[in-house]
Amino acid sequence: MYLTNEEEGIIEGEQGEVPARMFRLLVRLGDIYGADRMIPVGSVQVAGVSYKSIGDPGTEFLEDMAAKGAKVKVLTYLNPAGMDLEDWKTLGFPEDFAAKQLRIMDAFKKMDIIITATCTPYLAGNLPRFREHIAWSESSAVSFSNSVIGARTNREGGPSALAAAILGRTPDYGLHIDENRKPDMVIEVEAGLEYNADFGALGYYVGKQVKNKIPYFTGIGDANTDHLKALGAAMAASGAVALYHAEGLTPEAHLMDTQGLEVIPVTDNEIKETYAKLNTGTDPDIVILGCPHASLREIAALAKEVEGKSLKKPVWICTSRVMKEAANRMGFTDTIERAGGNVVADTCMVVSPIERMGFETTGVNTGKGANYLPGFCRQNVVFRNIHELVRRVTE
Repeated sequence: MYLTNEEEGIIEGEQGEVPARMFRLLVRLGDIYGADRMIPVGSVQVAGVSYKSIGDPGTEFLEDMAAKGAKVKVLTYLNPAGMDLEDWKTLGFPEDFAAKQLRIMDAFKKMDIIITATCTPYLAGNLPRFREHIAWSESSAVSFSNSVIGARTNREGGPSALAAAILGRTPDYGLHIDENRKPDMVIEVEAGLEYNADFGALGYYVGKQVKNKIPYFTGIGDANTDHLKALGAAMAASGAVALYHAEGLTPEAHLMDTQGLEVIPVTDNEIKETYAKLNTGTDPDIVILGCPHASLREIAALAKEVEGKSLKKPVWICTSRVMKEAANRMGFTDTIERAGGNVVADTCMVVSPIERMGFETTGVNTGKGANYLPGFCRQNVVFRNIHELVRRVTE
């Protein structure tokens, strides 16, 4: 790998111990994947934030980095934490867990990382431009930024993203390069898609089929950014899809040649089979929406669904603190709380300790959540669209 004089100096310790150690990590990563140089990044999103995910070793690592004066050089956001950082006590999060989680957030803050704990940074003030190089970690955010925005990032691990933030650089390989962004197969959608959950079911099915390849979708027709968010998140969870193209919807689709590629049809039958496969429970103890974090449009949709109703079971919609503040101003939060629900910020069901909070069956409307909950949170899953989920906890 070619390194500039400045970069060689960083490795030799001219900027201190932490930058040298982090730069060696990036060089090793670049060597593994055949990168020939480092490139600057405009922003970073760091995963490995919830205490549930990183435990004591991760907490101690971050505190050590902060104590040694590590500071980030570019705009850096965080993935969701393991709890609502302000209302954790009211919502019933365990106190011992909360104490550890707050230590983690304090360490990140000392490194000048913005502690907007969200998996949708593009909805909370970190919106990259088309073709901008970034270094993001969270799988759904990587998919959205690559696919819907047209920025360029590989799926970084927690340490490599933190290294990129401290150095403002990342190795030039993978999806940073034009040649590696071409589609591998065509997904011919013949199914009717209405709800976010339908797009999640489509994504889950396609992710299982294509693994870590790049799909090109035809036949979707119209879809908003929430639909595309749900689609990409599910593919990233069930497979390892970091980039997809959708005809007429995503910015690079018209640049792609799909002649001669394998075609995989998806009909209503595959969507129905996916719903059946992901449903492992029948009666939810709690309904949790917002995986990835909900947009203001999704919060508004829940407020409309529950207005004037009385919920018999807890209903959470997880979102960023920024979106919750907007929901507060619009009165959506009040509407949801009057029905007995909560707008929960900073966390989601996958990285929070819901299994310690008395929940065994969780209702979700996302393919990503339905994929992860059985393994990460020991939950049975009720996977339905938002209308059906609200009906189940109000009747």
